[in-house]
Amino acid sequence: MRILLIEDEDAVAIPLVDALTRRGLAVDRARDSGEADAYLAAIDYVAVLLDLGLPDDDGIALLMRMRARGDTRPVLVLTARGSVDARILGLNEGADEYMVKPFDVDELHARLLAVLRRRDGYIGKSLRCGALEFLVEARTAYVEAQPLTLSVRETELLELLLRRAGKVVPKRVVEDQLFGLDGDLGSNAVEVYVHRLRKRLEDGATGARIETVRGVGYMIVPVA
Repeated sequence: MRILLIEDEDAVAIPLVDALTRRGLAVDRARDSGEADAYLAAIDYVAVLLDLGLPDDDGIALLMRMRARGDTRPVLVLTARGSVDARILGLNEGADEYMVKPFDVDELHARLLAVLRRRDGYIGKSLRCGALEFLVEARTAYVEAQPLTLSVRETELLELLLRRAGKVVPKRVVEDQLFGLDGDLGSNAVEVYVHRLRKRLEDGATGARIETVRGVGYMIVPVA
């Protein structure tokens, strides 16, 4: 999963990016609202972590702009503003979660996963298709309790498809999640990873397959 962290302070951002990356997330960082607007326009992030004290604008104003233009991506506010009034304002303006600094990274990770579960409409800690089970927190796939060996990007692709199982995931969304803004994206990079993952699912007798919808994208479905 690729998320956007909007945070200007290196002392906060650098260790947070490192901690979330170790938990299996791909994290891009914007240092101000102008950079954030550009990133949000370019990449289909699954969620946004937003600091309110930005150098060029108030984070609440950025949040309001997102919601005004119909951007429904989950936003978790991370801020030093801990008053009840500040929390109410943030939630009323469209924040999905509101956490006061300093916070525990494990709690932040858990809250992020909970927000995404609500958005994607599934209950529990795993995603399933056929005999394939993906444990979201552990970021590990199993078939009949046996682990399925996948690379980091194959894992990211599998999770993306499973979160929208039975629905087409546009190719551009796949590109965004696998490579972001800084990835070295060749002309057929997405097809390469789809082919690799498709073969692993077939070889692993997972009961799930990846279908290509030409000109649109990809979806994972149970084998009939």
